Amino acid sequence: MQHGTSEVTGIDCFKAYDVRGRVPDDLDEEIAWRIGRAYAAHVAPGTVAVGRDIRLSSPEISAALTRGLVDSGVDVVDIGTCGTEMVYFATFHLGLDGGVMVTASHNPRDHNGMKMVRAGARPISADTGLKDIREIAESGQFPAPLRPGEVKRHDIAGDYIDHVLGYVDASVLKPLRIVVNAGNGCAGPVVDLLEPRLPFELVKLQHEPDGNFPNGVPNPMLEANRGATSAAVLEHGADIGIAWDGDFDRCFFFDEGGAFIEGYYVVGLLALAFLEKSPAERIVHDPRLTWSTIDAVQQAGGDAVQSQSGHAFMKQTMRDVDAAYGGEMSAHHYFRDFAYADSGMIPWLMVAEIMSRRGVPLSELVADRVARFPTSGEINRRVDDSAATLKRLETLYASRAVRVEHVDGLSVEFSDWRFNVRASNTEPLLRLNVESRADPTLLATMTDELLEVIGGAPG
Repeated sequence: MQHGTSEVTGIDCFKAYDVRGRVPDDLDEEIAWRIGRAYAAHVAPGTVAVGRDIRLSSPEISAALTRGLVDSGVDVVDIGTCGTEMVYFATFHLGLDGGVMVTASHNPRDHNGMKMVRAGARPISADTGLKDIREIAESGQFPAPLRPGEVKRHDIAGDYIDHVLGYVDASVLKPLRIVVNAGNGCAGPVVDLLEPRLPFELVKLQHEPDGNFPNGVPNPMLEANRGATSAAVLEHGADIGIAWDGDFDRCFFFDEGGAFIEGYYVVGLLALAFLEKSPAERIVHDPRLTWSTIDAVQQAGGDAVQSQSGHAFMKQTMRDVDAAYGGEMSAHHYFRDFAYADSGMIPWLMVAEIMSRRGVPLSELVADRVARFPTSGEINRRVDDSAATLKRLETLYASRAVRVEHVDGLSVEFSDWRFNVRASNTEPLLRLNVESRADPTLLATMTDELLEVIGGAPG
């Protein structure tokens, strides 16, 4: 394939945290090659890990990216089809200079993209190099390499499995029956590798990787995508249900009654697991829902640290304060010993260990938190002017509040309820989260009132 080095304008697949776009309209082999060249020019790596998800376009996009890196004199460690966190793992475990995962996560099946990291699995976002990479890619001005790079295949799976199992004591695990729903994404093969080393009985749903996504693109954050997992938990009398998004950097939990457990309450559960081992640790959380996490961390002797939501911010804050763990209500969970990166495999193993140790179901583990700090769940609204809507909300509520913050969007806190509204980084939406102190009636009332003020259409 011939590649041009002339300037092009408007490579529009660059977003705040990664590259995502429709194939081939926004992202094709030429653009992927340019991104490889530009990544090499900006990061100046010697060796880079490259992995890809199971989307139908991923082999060609990955191959073009790899050609761009090799044409820049960069050696590539090709780890094949994998989850995003396996690129993070390969980067820090093998001591590489960077990593690129070809994935569009939970975007529609005709999309693809890339997530990029530097050495140590440090993320590259718009503020830390992604804009520069875009400018270089568009310019077509790429340095001439001293030599072409080389490509080596490397199976990282065995070392990765050993690592994630290191977060639990397998000797205490009980033979739980667990529904696992891979959503036809990348999680299935990893679950198969874990299975022989665990005492669990696994009920597998949508297990085979399939880039056609015959059951829809996996995104259990959407309520409409939770039914199959919930129903299977009930049908099989399972102790717990787990579902992943396409590149499995997020995992979602269902209790023994098939009820979806908000990621917010899982953050508190995992925080306590770390604090039980080391009480003085710092735990990082996002601003959208905070009271339950802060309360749990303080009660356990830890230090709760707030960060702007989004993986780049969470990871940097964790590094800054050397936090053992960080969690977002959006089901991203970050671990210091995983190079502060997010994993969708470590959390469910840890929750299964907590259930096994305590001998109680998941519903009971979170019941107190759910009762004391009920939430609205995240509600999306499409509005014409996000900035004007946020300003209107602040004008209406700030004067009566005990605290107003702008760490991420607008957070307004009262003595018995609080809310956060923020503009999505990836979609034209406002995202609303409301919580109260043990008052579901107040929660419902204020949520309805806020939605009336916000207006717009459901997102």
